[in-house]
Amino acid sequence: MRTIILAIGILHSVSSAEAESLSQLIDGRAPASHDELWADFDPRAEPLEVEVLKEWEEDDILLRVVRFRIGIFKGQRAKLAGIYGFPRGGENLPGLLQIHGGGQYADHKACLRNAKRGYATLSIAWAGRISAPGYRVGPNEVKLFWEGKTDNPRHLQTTDWGALDAYHAPSRNGKDAFVTIRNGSEDWTLDDVTSPRNSSWFLCTLAARRGLTFLEQQSEVDPGRLGVYGHSMGGKLTVATAATDKRVQAAAPSCGGISDRYNKTPLHRVTIGDSPALKRIICPIIFLSPANDFHGRLGDLPTAIDEIKSSDWRVTCSPHHNHQDTPPYEVATLLWMDQHLKKSFTFPETPTTELNLKAEGGVPVFSVLPDDSRTIESVDVYHTQQGTPGAENIHDAKHRFWHHAATRKSNGRWSAKLPLADTERPLWVYANVNYALDEPVSGAGYYYGSFTATNFNISSLVTLVGSRQLREAGVRPTLRRQHTIEDFNGDWKKEWFTYRPAEWALSTLKINALPWKAPAGASLAFRVQSPETNTLVVRIDEHAAEVNLKGGTAWQSIELTPADFLSATRKPLENWNNARLLKLSHADRLRPRRGEKGQPRRVGATWTGEPPKFRHLRWKHRR
Repeated sequence: MRTIILAIGILHSVSSAEAESLSQLIDGRAPASHDELWADFDPRAEPLEVEVLKEWEEDDILLRVVRFRIGIFKGQRAKLAGIYGFPRGGENLPGLLQIHGGGQYADHKACLRNAKRGYATLSIAWAGRISAPGYRVGPNEVKLFWEGKTDNPRHLQTTDWGALDAYHAPSRNGKDAFVTIRNGSEDWTLDDVTSPRNSSWFLCTLAARRGLTFLEQQSEVDPGRLGVYGHSMGGKLTVATAATDKRVQAAAPSCGGISDRYNKTPLHRVTIGDSPALKRIICPIIFLSPANDFHGRLGDLPTAIDEIKSSDWRVTCSPHHNHQDTPPYEVATLLWMDQHLKKSFTFPETPTTELNLKAEGGVPVFSVLPDDSRTIESVDVYHTQQGTPGAENIHDAKHRFWHHAATRKSNGRWSAKLPLADTERPLWVYANVNYALDEPVSGAGYYYGSFTATNFNISSLVTLVGSRQLREAGVRPTLRRQHTIEDFNGDWKKEWFTYRPAEWALSTLKINALPWKAPAGASLAFRVQSPETNTLVVRIDEHAAEVNLKGGTAWQSIELTPADFLSATRKPLENWNNARLLKLSHADRLRPRRGEKGQPRRVGATWTGEPPKFRHLRWKHRR
């Protein structure tokens, strides 16, 4: 790897001839709509004044830590840092703007991986954090920067918000300008009244639009082929950027951009909330929305699709996952950009679905008609009665259990019966269609870890049916309480999940669903076979039990009580009440609860030999 450090000094002072980037408020009146908020901003109007802070080469990919001017606010320059990468000798390349999430970094791995696939990428550090070889700016280094401690050896140049504060985790002034629109009483806000221009969402979106200007001005980039994607807070910023900038030709938000519609402040909702932004989306867009995500909640996805103006959209929704994903879902971003920026891939259409509430025996039937233009590997139907439409409780969204309903194919259509536990709660149901890829596709995932996908998923929109509609249609509850949690036969893994598919550890939220709730006074029992002597970790939420396995071909019977499960501070689990997550693994890390003193505690050990096998996981009545 070759490294070049370039020191280019740009003066921070602003001459009196240079105007403010945003006009002053007229009669102190703040923008009252999304259109008013963006009416006078031209992202191309000002020079970029690009600084190259570091340059190096890796695998024929040129990478640079850069910084450029966002604008002039309250008489001071604001500058955005980021990492830019592209293949050496590349010409007429499609450009990608990558936006990190809360607590994340601008990361060179996104630029490197994308460059290997023929893209030029700018990963922007709106919060100031940067991850690159020999140039790492973490939260402590961000503080060193804004405190001006240039004599500290860890001091590095990074994003400079000048007179303002759009940093995050932490913010420079210790106050959140994302959730709450500031009233202008602080000297670090732009307007001296309650204004959406004081919101960090507005400032970061403005910075992202300047990032598009940076991309289109690079000689190796085709300015007519720009895409934007981001995760979590970056997902919301992806939607906001695509909504306000017609240069965006494709967008792929993950875990964000659909649920910021319930803010208690009306001004927030109509200016910087997700709804007004979605209503202005005209470019092709794919939403990566795990079914249990706390930030971009699945129940808001149908509304978001109704709001966008683009007719070219897809969704991909992994069951059980919260704010993380696995390759068949993460790869959607790369394939979407390939289709719309490179014309090298074609997505199948969204599957058509139909819910029949008046099927035989009072058991609803969900049918799926997928696009068969590509090889279909599987069609899966997932349903739950643990969803609450509207401003859903985040905790509930994270822990709902999705039943997997086996499908049967007839005349090109797949159908599944949906046995329900009751008709007092609503029904949510959707379908996943898994397609084979012609060849493996590799990239950097949500958190920049490398992945390779051999297949990809397209989901239907979730169908929501209220309890009253279920009763009026004559639906009958047929899913009874049962002691067997898992028999480990057939497609049992469809109701379990992992974020590390290469490992055998699995989790399920099944014990949070009514039919599998623990009976009073029960123990947790199962049988296990491990060829080698090992330690098995059984986790219930924030408590874990360690089980010594003898090794060999014999099946070992295990029975555990709540007292066998200890927290990070070694407090026993009192009972099974409110148990949500059950995990089987070789090792885990338990953390103290918020406000509880103590250190994280590792349980288990390195696994030896082949993965274990399990039988008959159940609640057993204790005598």
